[in-house]
Amino acid sequence: MKLGIHQPYFFPYIGYWQLMNAVDEYVIADNLHYMKQGYINRNSILVNGQSMYFKLPVHKASQNRLINDHEIALDENEVNKMLATLKSAYAKAPYFEETFALVKDCLEFGLKEEGKNLAKFLEYSIRKTAKHIGITTPIYLASEDVPLDGDYKREHYVVESCRKMGATEYYNAIGGEKLYYQSFFRENNLGLKFVKENNVTYTQFGNEFVPDLSIIDIMMFCSKEQIAELLTKFILEEGFEKPEE
Repeated sequence: MKLGIHQPYFFPYIGYWQLMNAVDEYVIADNLHYMKQGYINRNSILVNGQSMYFKLPVHKASQNRLINDHEIALDENEVNKMLATLKSAYAKAPYFEETFALVKDCLEFGLKEEGKNLAKFLEYSIRKTAKHIGITTPIYLASEDVPLDGDYKREHYVVESCRKMGATEYYNAIGGEKLYYQSFFRENNLGLKFVKENNVTYTQFGNEFVPDLSIIDIMMFCSKEQIAELLTKFILEEGFEKPEE
């Protein structure tokens, strides 16, 4: 069984969804430490032909606390401002209405008591988006579905999670290529592969293509059939044998 594990991100880029689509089961790692200046609470959208951050406000963000120990700081005014930004940027996009409705639903979940928890909010938006773009991979929340008995660090966290889930192979996004090594996974009877986005392009208002934007951008410009095709545009890499490489 192929397992993917990743922190929850805010409407992440296509590579996140390619990883989810490539595995048999997927774990949202909400019980890891929050990362400032990462993609847990922000991503990029297209505004006037340029990449611009689209941010989710978080109360007292700290790298000393877990993702699921944080709360978001959404109120109705903030939701309305975020939606106004999307409308200004994408109102003329071919799939604006359905994509806008999806994002609006997710943001409004953040106004509910359950949705104030950062991990629960991101889990909700990830599940809703996965369904919208046709991904059927079973999704689990680490803190609830794959709880660990100890405080495991990085590769040990991954291996222990794989054992609990009964996985034989671990797939990671290409960004983890310098964090996880074949030798360690082989010693733990696990295969290791990295999903690398490959040749993902599509039309954005007819201007020069701006890559690596949020899935929001793709959903605005691409049909469900086009998105299904983009989900297959990746290659699998082995990564490095050991840190010395």
